[in-house]
Amino acid sequence: MAKGEGPAIGIDLGTTYSCVGVWQHDRVEIIANDQGNRTTPSYVAFTDTERLIGDAAKNQVAMNPTNTVFDAKRLIGRRFSDPSVQSDMKLWPFKVVPGPGDKPMIVVQYKGEEKQFAAEEISSMVLIKMREIAEAYLGSSIKNAVVTVPAYFNDSQRQATKDAGVIAGLNVMRIINEPTAAAIANTTIPTKKEQVFSTYSDNQPGVLIQVYEGERARTKDNNLLGKFELSGIPPAPRGVPQINVCFDIDANGILNVSAEDKTTGQKNKITITNDKGRLSKEEIEKMVQEAEKYKAEDEEHKKKVDAKNALENYAYNMRNTIKDEKIASKLAADDKKRIEDAIDGAISWLDTNQLAEADEFEDKMKELEGICNPIIAKMYQGPGADMAGGMDEDAPAGGSGAGPKIEEVD
Repeated sequence: MAKGEGPAIGIDLGTTYSCVGVWQHDRVEIIANDQGNRTTPSYVAFTDTERLIGDAAKNQVAMNPTNTVFDAKRLIGRRFSDPSVQSDMKLWPFKVVPGPGDKPMIVVQYKGEEKQFAAEEISSMVLIKMREIAEAYLGSSIKNAVVTVPAYFNDSQRQATKDAGVIAGLNVMRIINEPTAAAIANTTIPTKKEQVFSTYSDNQPGVLIQVYEGERARTKDNNLLGKFELSGIPPAPRGVPQINVCFDIDANGILNVSAEDKTTGQKNKITITNDKGRLSKEEIEKMVQEAEKYKAEDEEHKKKVDAKNALENYAYNMRNTIKDEKIASKLAADDKKRIEDAIDGAISWLDTNQLAEADEFEDKMKELEGICNPIIAKMYQGPGADMAGGMDEDAPAGGSGAGPKIEEVD
């Protein structure tokens, strides 16, 4: 960025509302407009005397419907003959006609004359308003901006959005997808997140990493973007291997997902670009609607899966704990047998009750904890235990907060 151009701003140019933010004080500040609102209507109105943008335009739409333009984003980069344009036109009070090259042109009366505007021009007026909001807040002129577009926008729509920025006098440094913007809004570009997972079965030689996009709680209800395998994991009990999975979004919104076995250093990854396997506009809209429709059902299923995973993790972690010689040597033979029998019973019950309800899994968990926890606690309170230091590094990893994460997401 050239010196004196001021900070770059981020503009979410929305179909109905837009907002503008700036990076300040180690966080993104969403800037309020002159009405004190953090979002501004993406409306432009034309009258006999002036042009209105934002709240002022929307507030007079009832009195001036044919000359108040909104939804320009639905026209940008499209042809007049596009079926979606023909469908939308039936719902708009303003007039749209075909222009050169089948470009849709918006017709309004402005200062006593008929005027035609391309969607890029209308969007540029909204961008000017957003820039002015930022300039009033920052007290300096703004030249550089990052503008968001929907993930389903094609090259023509992306270029048209960039053109709108040029018309508005902005240098559009980057066009980024709205889902990417939402993901990275929580601190910076690039952004990275890591989590440690483990194996689901004893002596499991590899893991399958699958990357999904969507709004639903269950993987089967979302869109699979890609998958890869990490093999060569040494034989070990379930939950012992540590697989570090890293999600890394670069400055261009490209997602890299990698998995590495911490013991062997075995590594594999997948790269997902902005358009690879992405959902269409219609698919995204359908998934958002379904997510709302099935929200309660998804939450109930998640509760059931979480309860099942918690019981499985506790049982297998406790089994690994009492196999450890340092722990086993401190347990009385009959106590060790009681724990082993309880674990075997719980795992056997799980195998035959995979479709049980959440409260059934929770009850079984309480039953298993009721047997195991007092015995383990007694062991630590026995002769020779170091009570001053509390539980040492040999403490059982049965609790939900210990060890790598093992979960069945479907």
